[in-house]
Amino acid sequence: MTEKIYTENRMGMVVLLLDILLFLGSVAILIYGAVEEIPVLILPGFLILFFAIFLIPGLKVIKPQEALVLTLFGKYKGTIKGEGFYFINPFCSAVNPAADTKLAQSGENEGSRKVPIRAAQTPDAAANAAFANKKISLKAMTLNNGRQKINDCLGNPIEIGIAVIWKVVDTAKAVFNVDNYKEYLSLQCDSALRNIVRIYPYDVSKNVDTTGDGQADEGSLRGSAEVVAQRIREEIQSKVNDAGLEIIDARITYLAYAPEIASVMLQRQQASAIVDARKMIVDGAVGMVEMALERLNEKQTVVLDEERKAAMVSNLLVVLCGNHDAQPVVNSGTLY
Repeated sequence: MTEKIYTENRMGMVVLLLDILLFLGSVAILIYGAVEEIPVLILPGFLILFFAIFLIPGLKVIKPQEALVLTLFGKYKGTIKGEGFYFINPFCSAVNPAADTKLAQSGENEGSRKVPIRAAQTPDAAANAAFANKKISLKAMTLNNGRQKINDCLGNPIEIGIAVIWKVVDTAKAVFNVDNYKEYLSLQCDSALRNIVRIYPYDVSKNVDTTGDGQADEGSLRGSAEVVAQRIREEIQSKVNDAGLEIIDARITYLAYAPEIASVMLQRQQASAIVDARKMIVDGAVGMVEMALERLNEKQTVVLDEERKAAMVSNLLVVLCGNHDAQPVVNSGTLY
């Protein structure tokens, strides 16, 4: 299905003025025929009044960044895209299968994928709301599908959420190629998210290939968020081309271990941090001990044999690597 731009002239104001004149003329003819008792004028008056009422559904107001897909007796007639006041064939009907579907936006309750739009109770308001719902927005919109629990490439369950910015670029494909383009987009986002997340570990791990080149790399969900988001966007775009949608951007909005392993992984991270910190402390302490021995040897302040050097090194390492302040012991006797 190829999109066709509706080429009718924007004659809405002209037809509106003509319709008002027809309505007033028909009323005048009916009143004159009834007052003057001329029955032959009654039928033309009613026909003109009926024709004036018949023209009203053909008047359409389109705002900027809105579109209206029109069909005539089941055949695709075209799409109105430019803003303005239009007059179309009154027999044309607007089509939008996703009119009553509202995607969960940022700030809304999670899990609210489909929310019916309630029209007012009065017939006129209901008709206006029904027409408004048939319009297709061409603005950039945000889809927040909420958090999902997915296993990463190492099998660890994680919770992740994404926000997808999208818009409709081909109204014909969006309306006729899929049953409901909003629900279709939501399902494709879920599928693409799972496909990409399963390739990456949560944190950098050894012997993991995330690029598919056969070599281990340092890709991870936490450290390569931009790359992961780009791959998710490309994956979604490849799935929604047939629906006439464009994925402008995709961003990870939430990333964490699942609650059942979060505490264990936190302990693992803490242990890794402690090991790294201890390693740094030991490296620094060894350097300080070497520097102290070199300075003592250079200045010949104290001549120590190998046994005393070993004792001194042991004492310095205990002082420098200990968790608490050392308690000095004063030796009031001889060195030996």
